[in-house]
Amino acid sequence: MERREFVASLVAGGCAGMSVDLTLFPLDTIKTRLQSQQGFHKAGGFKGIYAGVPSAAVGSFPNAAAFFVTYECAKSLLGASAAFAAPHAAPVSHMLAASLGEIVACLIRVPTEVVKQRTQASPSSSSYNMLRATLTEEGFRGLYRGYSSTVLREIPFSLVQFPLWEYLKTLWSQRQGHTLHSWQSAVCGAFAGAAAALVTTPLDVAKTRIMLAKAGSAAARGNIPTVLCDVWRNKGLPGLFAGSVPRMAFISVGGFIFLGAYEKIRRTLL
Repeated sequence: MERREFVASLVAGGCAGMSVDLTLFPLDTIKTRLQSQQGFHKAGGFKGIYAGVPSAAVGSFPNAAAFFVTYECAKSLLGASAAFAAPHAAPVSHMLAASLGEIVACLIRVPTEVVKQRTQASPSSSSYNMLRATLTEEGFRGLYRGYSSTVLREIPFSLVQFPLWEYLKTLWSQRQGHTLHSWQSAVCGAFAGAAAALVTTPLDVAKTRIMLAKAGSAAARGNIPTVLCDVWRNKGLPGLFAGSVPRMAFISVGGFIFLGAYEKIRRTLL
């Protein structure tokens, strides 16, 4: 990857991340409260739906920038390899590149997500106070509570979203006979995001429960199968898919803004 492409991916990814995170923050708050163990109304209901926004604002640019730089670099390197040169191998290279991107991005995303979700579930507290409380009670490791569950949620999500996004773009481009406009890439991103969001909702429920659990509790240990079994026993299938509607709405609209903005800004810079 050339320096110019690297900078374009960095800036475009960061700007796209901030655009979608700040625009759709209220939907994310509602989803978090629907999934919290204490229930929607006790977690704050519709009050203070911008609780935790400073944490999201701080983390969104570097998080998205890290993902897209890794994604584009990995895609470029894999594309140059003979093993991934064939057209039928493209989805596999997109899956691997997206997985690597998520592992790197989660190093930034998880601490901001922990603070953001705890503030969303306790709207009377500020992001700064929640950060201090987390560091005092659990130390630096507390900020990475749920790292493995987040990665295990994001990788399956990306395995569905990015190959599907690339496939829909290729299909649409072939049918119309020229490169897609940015808004068309955004539409493909919306469909790909909605499909990935529905499939991975149970993993998102587990991640939310782990991040919001009290220190020392069974859920706080981060065992995803245990948490999912507990949700299944207590709330059944609706519990596993709690918050799926706002999550799909958030990610579908988010995919439109995120991937559309990324394509537009990257092309402009290049």
